[in-house]
Amino acid sequence: MSMREVAQKIVAGGRGILAADESTPTIKKRFDTINLESTETSRRDYRELLFRTPGIEKYISGVILYDETLRQSAKDGTTFIKLLKGLDIAPGIKVDMGAKELSGASNEKVTEGLDGLRGRLKEYNELGAVFAKWRAVIQIDQNITPTYQCLKANAEGLARYASICQEAGIVPIVEPEVIMDGSHSIERCFEVTSHALQEVFNSLFVHNVDLESILLKPNMVISGTKNSTQAPVDEVADMTIRCLKNHVPSSVPGIVFLSGGQSDIKATEHLNSMNARHEMPWKVSYSYGRALQAPTIKAWGGKEANVAAAQAQLIHRAKCNSLAAQGQYLSSVEGEVS
Repeated sequence: MSMREVAQKIVAGGRGILAADESTPTIKKRFDTINLESTETSRRDYRELLFRTPGIEKYISGVILYDETLRQSAKDGTTFIKLLKGLDIAPGIKVDMGAKELSGASNEKVTEGLDGLRGRLKEYNELGAVFAKWRAVIQIDQNITPTYQCLKANAEGLARYASICQEAGIVPIVEPEVIMDGSHSIERCFEVTSHALQEVFNSLFVHNVDLESILLKPNMVISGTKNSTQAPVDEVADMTIRCLKNHVPSSVPGIVFLSGGQSDIKATEHLNSMNARHEMPWKVSYSYGRALQAPTIKAWGGKEANVAAAQAQLIHRAKCNSLAAQGQYLSSVEGEVS
């Protein structure tokens, strides 16, 4: 299957992506909330719980994995790659090495990981990964950040990563994330997201990236979490789509939003409003981590006896977001799982 076909398939039919690529330190934080020790075995058991959820393939088209998870097998010896492909779910891999302090800037970050990327992608391709993810972090406040230096450095990194991915035959997910922490207004978020997307697509053009063989994973245009005025759902949807239409070429096959710290239900409502209210040149779906997993991990609690209850939470959230990706979500469906 060509990269273009892979990209199109991932966003087809109302399905979306499960982001299960938490690094070892991050998954430890998740497990700390349920008083579970983070070990290779407990991490494997949790990811197996996710991937073996009955019916998950109806709503999930791809899973982003961490390096450790990509190499792991389920309890019965089936590799996670084989398990996912058997469900017609595309395996993906997080390839960046995290956001580091940007030299010459104050409190801004640039994502690292280009060194050795070509070799790592060759191995990941051989292991079975068909797409990859690279996250750039854009700090935002009401007046000063981000600087042009930050926007330019991260856009360049994303474009170089995307070009190397396509050279390896792997679909790149391009993720410029404007961080939602802060007191900024939705108007400020619109402004910064616009600048970030403009820089990203300029850099993708310079590096000869095939836009028909990428997926974009942006933030939604929302108010900062510390702002006393939170924009309503339809305003978020309208401003987000206006921003994207201004800067994202129609040749991009799909946009898979990150949840960016939103509550699980709010992330679903925003996605639904976009699809219900707007005609768009790209498929608009989801690539959620916490917004899919938060109820799941809470229900699981690290106990084997709770696996079925945890999987019920995951399938419920996945179904809700699949409906939202088709503009068919209704809040009444939330009562299906308590």
